[in-house]
Amino acid sequence: MKTLFILLTAITFVAVTTDVKSADTNTVSSTVVTNNTPPTANAPSVVVNNSDICKTATSGAVQTQILGIASGITITDENCERIKLARSLYSMGMKVASISLLCNDDYRVFDAMFMAGTYCPYKGAIGEDAKKGWEENPQLIPQGSFLLNKELIKPKEQTKSDEEFAKFIFMAMAMYIGIPILF
Repeated sequence: MKTLFILLTAITFVAVTTDVKSADTNTVSSTVVTNNTPPTANAPSVVVNNSDICKTATSGAVQTQILGIASGITITDENCERIKLARSLYSMGMKVASISLLCNDDYRVFDAMFMAGTYCPYKGAIGEDAKKGWEENPQLIPQGSFLLNKELIKPKEQTKSDEEFAKFIFMAMAMYIGIPILF
C-alpha cells in the first residue's frame, strides 16, 4: 500500500508540473491596427436665410466602403411665388392684374371666384363681360376646374350604340353567371 501511495503521489506531481510548464510556454500574440479611420461623406449645408425667398433647401449623402457622394439643392415653391407676385401687383394698384394672376394659375381660385359671383378677368373684361368670355371659351379655363367645366360642357346624350353596348354587357354577365336570358 505504501508503494501504491508513493506511485500515485509521483504521478500527481508529474501531472501538475507538466500542466504548469505547458501553460507557461503557450503564449499568443496579436496586433490590432487602429490607424485607419472609415471614410465618410458629409452632406453640404444649403442655407436659405431670407424669409422673403420662396425656396427650401435639402441635402443628402451616401457612403460605401469605396465611394461617397454628397449633394444639395434648393426647391422653388411656385405657389409662394404666385402669392408674392399677386401681393406686389395689388400693392402697386393693379388689382385686376393681381386677381388675374391668381385665377389663371390656380383652378381653386377660379372656382372660388365663380362661386362668389365675382368672375375672373377675361382679357381685360370684368364682371358679366368676363363671365360671357369664359362661357364662350371654356378651353381657356384653368385645367382641373370642375365647377365651370360642369356648367359649360353639357354631358353628351346617350346614343343608340351606347344602349346596345350596355345590353351586350348585361347579356355577357348573365351568360357568365349561367342565367339564360332571351331578348
